[in-house]
Amino acid sequence: MTEQDLEVLLSEPTPLVVQAMRGLEGDILILGAGGKMGPSLARLAVRAASEAGRSRRVFAAARFSEPTLKARLTADGVETIQCDLFDQAQLAELPDVPNVIYMAGQKFGTSGEADRTWAVNAYLPGVVGARFPAARIVAFSTGNVYPLWPVSSHGPTELDPTGPIGEYALSALARERVFEHFSRRNGTPIALLRLNYAVEPRYGVVRDIADRVWAGTPVDLAMQQVNLIWQRDANAVALASLSHCESPPLVLNLTGPAVRVRWIAEEFGRRWGRAPVFAGDESDTALLSNAAECARRFGPSPVSVSEMIDRVALWVEQGGRSLNKPTHFETRDGAF
Repeated sequence: MTEQDLEVLLSEPTPLVVQAMRGLEGDILILGAGGKMGPSLARLAVRAASEAGRSRRVFAAARFSEPTLKARLTADGVETIQCDLFDQAQLAELPDVPNVIYMAGQKFGTSGEADRTWAVNAYLPGVVGARFPAARIVAFSTGNVYPLWPVSSHGPTELDPTGPIGEYALSALARERVFEHFSRRNGTPIALLRLNYAVEPRYGVVRDIADRVWAGTPVDLAMQQVNLIWQRDANAVALASLSHCESPPLVLNLTGPAVRVRWIAEEFGRRWGRAPVFAGDESDTALLSNAAECARRFGPSPVSVSEMIDRVALWVEQGGRSLNKPTHFETRDGAF
């Protein structure tokens, strides 16, 4: 599989997202579209709108620090806008659209650059909330807003109390609170999606574990379990959530089943005929989320965990590129 083939796979519309695009009115603006998930979400929106028979413009706004990404998205029918959200003049020039997906955020490097993390995660949501008071806004958040949870349970639901650990998680909760403020103040319908963890072959928890098994380096077991969802399926829910935005905001845990880290490593070992090396002991708590409400609204994710492992395994076997952005899923003290 080539990287172009992978991009096609990651933007293949599901019945859920085609139906959502059929019923949604207006154009879509994706803010922070240059990250790990944004490009495939933009392509998915274009392809789903086409399959739904709806004429719709999809704008992707980002700094576009990766040199070729802007041109590749343009070739796929996405209208790209080079924009720094901290620049008020550039923000003002963004198109007025009824549908906004907010993907800007910072996690890694927080320990050494906490001020920027807070500015990105807590300040920019207020700027965006003030700029688009009449739009529907779907904003990505994170399961890190929850405390570590007993692995004997199904994880916290949206009704359970938050308990962020570390500055990144605290700033992520601040992002939610700021969006909630502007939702209540302006009546802006918003959906906050607490995501963990999106999987694709170049990046994510499953790729991190695969790399360690392939190289024969230890897999840390301290975080006993992780929730997993195929990246395309997470993006499909984000697009479908535009029609479910509320004021005050709807909050949804966006993820799939919780899976033992040891089992994932052993599955790679079984496929490759090499025994994984493990380090540390399994703890009885982990960063978990219960996504039953999301599944009730949008149905279960079409791609199973076994399929995710198969796809990542094949990609690693053929020497497929990594984004070289480890998730640090094993981190338990919130220091990223």
